Amino acid sequence: MTIDDVKALGDSIRAEIAKGVVGQDEAVELMLVALFASGHILLEGPPGTAKTFLAQCFSRAAGLDYGRIQFTPDLLPGDILGSNLFNFQTSQFTLTRGPIFTELLLADEINRTPPKTQAALLEAMQERVVTIDGEDHRLSDRFMVVATQNPIENQGVYPLPEAQLDRFLFKYEFSYPSAEEERRIVAAHGNRFGMPKPDEWGVARVADAVTIRAAADIVAANTLADEVIDYVVRLIRATRSTGDLQTGASPRAAAMLAAAARARAALDGRDYVLPDDVKALAPAALRHRVILSPAAEIDGRKVDTILAGLIEQTEAPR
Repeated sequence: MTIDDVKALGDSIRAEIAKGVVGQDEAVELMLVALFASGHILLEGPPGTAKTFLAQCFSRAAGLDYGRIQFTPDLLPGDILGSNLFNFQTSQFTLTRGPIFTELLLADEINRTPPKTQAALLEAMQERVVTIDGEDHRLSDRFMVVATQNPIENQGVYPLPEAQLDRFLFKYEFSYPSAEEERRIVAAHGNRFGMPKPDEWGVARVADAVTIRAAADIVAANTLADEVIDYVVRLIRATRSTGDLQTGASPRAAAMLAAAARARAALDGRDYVLPDDVKALAPAALRHRVILSPAAEIDGRKVDTILAGLIEQTEAPR
């Protein structure tokens, strides 16, 4: 596989998703980058903006096994991971695998379950391993979490722990579609009620395990010049030196942003990373990793506005 093949694969996946999902081009782009950079993505938006359907279409087009967990206040870690159950016929314990044993896991309304249960995902998201009763069980190397949350409701929800947020490569904030996009949605989906299915819209698999792994290998080998590495480091460290942010981004954020920039370059048909790749991905890669200072919060300042200023002020290589 070559860089051109990676670009063509990305174009094919986009085209298949577009058969069912109207708009949301930026979300699709970030999900593609996350897939090829071995990352996870958090989708935040009001109900009815196609977050779940997008995840279904993406998994179908990318050839990923799909699993879904509806997060609720009474959900337990074992409901996610699975457990060893005693088989009275064989007098042995048998592993009953939970829904986490898949390739694309939709963690729907992830902030509706307590932190103890949310923490069940930490090891899987970082190491792609699940430990049950002291025994490790490896997940697919294509394992990807697509989590959703509703920003409108504040009752019956639990903030995601910082350690878990830091494991998401991106946080993308959905907005309502434009008037033209909404008209196309109504025209396409207004003849039925209920969740549409990707196959009903002709969304086909255009990738498999072999092609995704080969594409990921090409992405990992993309050239990241020393000047661009220095730029990533300066940008991350700038989040820790401003008075507007109480907590800045972690070293993990720097490494993940670099990996994402490699993937974006490959999807654009390049075997080298530009500073513009870093700039384009930085807001989605950092907005969930930083915390406003009390003064900035009182002033009503927004994280995205502060990050935009830091990106503008940090000198990029030419």
